[in-house]
Amino acid sequence: MFDGPEPIYLQIAQMIRGQVLAGDLAEEEQVMSTTQLATTFRINPATAQKAFGQLVDEGVLYKRRGLGMFVAPGARTRLLDQHRAAFFDDVLRPALAQADVLGISADEIVAYVRGDSGDSGGSTPHPRKDG
Repeated sequence: MFDGPEPIYLQIAQMIRGQVLAGDLAEEEQVMSTTQLATTFRINPATAQKAFGQLVDEGVLYKRRGLGMFVAPGARTRLLDQHRAAFFDDVLRPALAQADVLGISADEIVAYVRGDSGDSGGSTPHPRKDG
């Protein structure tokens, strides 16, 4: 399962973040223990603990002494805010800069996003080149 180029603990942390974002793990819900995670994915328990430690540092999880790890209150909102900010910075800002270079107006961008070309012919505002 963990076959990407980044370290396994980072992949585990990303998997748990994704579960929180998707609502598969709710706030205050208990997550797998490090032992369960290590057994399930056949990894070293220290690797699982490192992933949990990172998520605790980020405020996604917190530990209840003697009970285990739980999703922190507000974790989903924080993750959504982070992903929204990253979307604007990493995706939208460069796209808007490129649109400016190409002379594409804000109105054209809005029309494209809405799927409205502004004419009754039904054509899209983004002509396609076949070839």
